[in-house]
Amino acid sequence: MTSLGQNGIADGAIVELAGLEALIEPHDWIFARERADEIAAHWGRISSGKPAMFNGKVMLQHRAAIVDGVFRAGYFETDYAAFISWRDFGHPGPVVRNGFAMAALRAADGAFLCGVMGQHTANPGKVYFAAGTPDREDARPDGTLDLAGSVTRELCEETGLMLDEIAVEESWTAVIQPGRIAFMRPVSIAMPAEAARALMLARMATQDEPELADIAIVRGPEDAERLDMPLFMRPYLAHIWRQD
Repeated sequence: MTSLGQNGIADGAIVELAGLEALIEPHDWIFARERADEIAAHWGRISSGKPAMFNGKVMLQHRAAIVDGVFRAGYFETDYAAFISWRDFGHPGPVVRNGFAMAALRAADGAFLCGVMGQHTANPGKVYFAAGTPDREDARPDGTLDLAGSVTRELCEETGLMLDEIAVEESWTAVIQPGRIAFMRPVSIAMPAEAARALMLARMATQDEPELADIAIVRGPEDAERLDMPLFMRPYLAHIWRQD
């Protein structure tokens, strides 16, 4: 068993996984309880003028371990405002992570296809694969968290793609960063990148409030370097390109 606590796998590690198992369970998050006033004030500042930012419920990871290649984690529910404040305050307190699943979408010509976040979102201008912090829509009746389902749900919601237009692989790659773990799952579309981008943009144009402002085509390190990507994106892309 490999523990993911304070002294576990180092931030920056990239780990190939055989599977994911996630349980939703009670957890007393000290940060949210003790800093409620600061959280409310911060949320008021960052959400002002952005009605699309909704303080709903999300799931964060408070314990995790890798056992025989399977990532096993416990998640708890909290307010989105508390999550964003914790992120913006530098991840204070005992180890908690935003453990989210991403569709590492790749076109038939080998290029990756990433979303460019809209200006009305919490991450304006950032470029990364379709994803979302797990929430109640990812909860199963048996108390488990459906991270595999989150991959396709977020991709289809954000880009307008349909399930019969994509192929999802069984493998996972975890990219571990301070305060977060990106669980990447390879997804392919049987179209060249330019055509796939055009299809997604056309469908996004019909959405009432599209989350994405654009689709970026990433063919190599030079493309990745010029884009405003979060820390977990370039290491993952470099990892895949080394394997190609």
